[in-house]
Amino acid sequence: MPHTTDIPAPLHRLALNETPYPPLPEVRKALADSVTEINRYPQFYADGLMEIVAAWRGVPVESVIIGSGSVGVALQTLQAYIKEPGDQVLYAWRAFDAYPIIADMAGAERVEVPLTADGEQDLAKMAAAVTDRTRVVILCNPHNPTGTTIGRAALDDFLASLPGGVLVILDEAYTEFAADAVDLPQGLDLVRAGHPVLSLRTFSKAYGLAGLRIGYGIASPEVVKRVRPTSVPYSISELARVAIAASIGAEADLVRRIATISAERARVQAELRSQGWRVLESRANFVWLDEPVRAEAFHTSCADRGAQVRLYPGEGIRLTIGTAEANDLVLAAARELAAG
Repeated sequence: MPHTTDIPAPLHRLALNETPYPPLPEVRKALADSVTEINRYPQFYADGLMEIVAAWRGVPVESVIIGSGSVGVALQTLQAYIKEPGDQVLYAWRAFDAYPIIADMAGAERVEVPLTADGEQDLAKMAAAVTDRTRVVILCNPHNPTGTTIGRAALDDFLASLPGGVLVILDEAYTEFAADAVDLPQGLDLVRAGHPVLSLRTFSKAYGLAGLRIGYGIASPEVVKRVRPTSVPYSISELARVAIAASIGAEADLVRRIATISAERARVQAELRSQGWRVLESRANFVWLDEPVRAEAFHTSCADRGAQVRLYPGEGIRLTIGTAEANDLVLAAARELAAG
């Protein structure tokens, strides 16, 4: 008899907040049409892409920065603002894992303010932690990894409390998934109102282009003029440019995908809560299980079923919302574990 082997079950990647869907058809076609040009260098500083983003967002091109993912733009910004030993970067912790990494790369002194018991950024304690050495404050809205949000009034009060010369990087990587948040401030509105804010956005999450590494920032021309000299020449590929242009032209399809993920997020949150898990209310494409004691068991149970989820030992689980099939697998693992 011929030898047969078992085909391994697919691995469900629910740890990195990627979209479970491939690029939109329009984007795939644009990439296919451009792949024969990858023997050519892209533009030196992605001027064409900056013009596309500026026209799309309704701002002058002098207000746009393009970088290698939103984390690349954030690093460029820190490199522009951290100049002397002892210059500080302030952010809540826990947060996006890259914040301490890029702070160290820029030579900044890190100031990390603990989250509240409800997984929110503690703006009162963050404001109190600002010193005359604070150069940049990073706020993540919706927050990674908890999915919680800062409302407009709270953010306005925080901005008003800052001394002159402090720049706020408002990391809005997940804002497309927060359409149901009634009080979510928009970084672009804050920039237009003259606040010292850099609105940090990405094409890696909702747009499903994580592998192309494209992010952008919008800020006043004065801020952008300071940050742009830190850009790496030739760092934005032509494939990325055509993919972004195609994505911007296909936003109706994007909205439908976001609605599907948001509906699955609500379903997963409700089911996990009904099983007895403590789940924070998320406005992102993931949910946070505030389960410091049971986190490792949850992680193992999901792994045994072929699902990667993000474990924060002794803190909790960040669970990316995937396809209905992947979500059902995780829910089954959680149900079995909760039943004991």
